[in-house]
Amino acid sequence: MEQISMMDDGIRLSAVLERPSAGPSPLVIVLHGFTSNKDKPHTLAAAQAMREAGCATLRVDLYGHGESGGTFREHTLHKWLSNTLAVIRFARSLDFVTDLYLSGHSQGGLVAALAGGMFPDHVRGLILRAPAFMIPRGAREGSMLGRMFDPLHVPDEIEVIKGLTLSGDYLRVAQTVYTEEAVRRFPGAVLLLHGNADDVVPIADSVQAAREYRDCQFESMHGETHHFDQEPEQMKTMIRDWLKRQTNRGGRV
Repeated sequence: MEQISMMDDGIRLSAVLERPSAGPSPLVIVLHGFTSNKDKPHTLAAAQAMREAGCATLRVDLYGHGESGGTFREHTLHKWLSNTLAVIRFARSLDFVTDLYLSGHSQGGLVAALAGGMFPDHVRGLILRAPAFMIPRGAREGSMLGRMFDPLHVPDEIEVIKGLTLSGDYLRVAQTVYTEEAVRRFPGAVLLLHGNADDVVPIADSVQAAREYRDCQFESMHGETHHFDQEPEQMKTMIRDWLKRQTNRGGRV
C-alpha cells in the first residue's frame, strides 16, 4: 500500500495505490460517492475484488471529501471531473500499468461515466456501482435529495442532509451536465451493478444506461441497498469475474 498525493488546480488529492504484484498489471481508478470517501467498507471490498482479479487499484478522495483539499460545500461535478482527469494523467504516467479502468459509486459512478466518454481511447472499461445519473436531471427539474428548489432561480445554498449544505454553484453546474453523450461515446466494456432495494438512486436510470452502452453487463442485485452492504461477497464475485474476463482479452493504455 502506497499513500499518494497529487495536485489538481491547487487542490491536494489524497489517494492510496495498492498492487497485487510487483510486475505489470491493469489499474482501476476507484471513485467514491457523495459525502463518502475512499475508505468506506463497500469501496474497500470492491477494490479488494479488483486486486484479486490481478489489477492494481488507485482509490482517490475527491474535492471536499476524505483527506483531500477543498470543502464539501464548494464541491461540484466539474471539480470532481477535473480531479478525475488529473488522476487519469497520473495513472497513465505509471510504468507498470498495462490497461486503465475507471470505477465509481453513486456520484463517483456518474463522474466515472463522464470521464470514460472523454477518454474512449485510453479507458478500457468501466465498473459503475449505482451511478447517480439522476443528479443532472434533478438539478434541471429543481430537486436535490428530496429538497425542492426553483431551477430558474437557484438558491445561494441548499441543505442536502441535516447539517450539510451545498453552494448553489453545485446545482448550477449540475444543470449543464448531460450523461447521454458520454454514454454514447464510450466503446469499451462496462459492468453496471445496482441493487433493486436502492432507495437513493433509481435503478431505472441504470437499466436505461445499460441499453445505451455498446458492451454492458448489467446486474440487478436482489435486495441490495445503495451502499452494497447486504451481499458484499456477491458484489465482489461479480467484479472479480468480470475483470478477469476483460484482462484475459489483453489490451493497452
